[in-house]
Amino acid sequence: MTAPPPAPKVVAGPDAAVASIPDGATIAVGGFGLSGNPETAIRALRDRGVRDLTIVSNNCGTDDQGLGILLANRQIRKMVASYVGENKVFERQYLSGELEVELVPQGTLAERLRAGGAGIPAFYTPAGVGTPLAEGRETRTFDGAEHLLERGITTDYALVRAWRGDAAGNLVYRRTARNFNPLAAAAGRVTIAEVEELVPVGEIDPDHVHTPGVYVQRIFASPGLEKPVERRTVRTGVAA
Repeated sequence: MTAPPPAPKVVAGPDAAVASIPDGATIAVGGFGLSGNPETAIRALRDRGVRDLTIVSNNCGTDDQGLGILLANRQIRKMVASYVGENKVFERQYLSGELEVELVPQGTLAERLRAGGAGIPAFYTPAGVGTPLAEGRETRTFDGAEHLLERGITTDYALVRAWRGDAAGNLVYRRTARNFNPLAAAAGRVTIAEVEELVPVGEIDPDHVHTPGVYVQRIFASPGLEKPVERRTVRTGVAA
């Protein structure tokens, strides 16, 4: 008996890619600041209008870019993040009780996503011990030092952006845009990847693949995206 062919992963565009995401979904989103954000998928999610989302991401963008556009549209119910400092809408919604926030140390957040993607339900870390984050939480002593139990994170969906990808879902990230994207891709049960360049299967050297296609269920091309920077700083010139 011959096995059925795998379902095609390439979809027509961002609207088709996010069409099945329902109200109340949990979504891991790649990016760091505004670098490597899946902007096209985020905009499609805003236009779809789904509500009560739980977002797991390093931060929530700025007031008008990145995940900040979902926040401004009141589509996020809970944010799991390690940095929130560039978004005034975030501050207002949190202080008014509109937005639930779970702050996680950055390294712990990365490891929770990595563990979830690897099928590891929990792990111990010294980060957070002795702080309010540890209150009421299970701890254990290893080699004379107290450690805090942290749970791995898996989500209903993941949105990531890569430099190159192929129809099998293999992804290659470029430079700093790699950041949280591989971790988010592994943590999602349905991972949606937007790529700057979609190439035929076989064109990407296997040694260069950062996220294997087994982690990706949908992929679409999103070329020519503007790459914003929160605070652009340049070196001042030196007088001759």
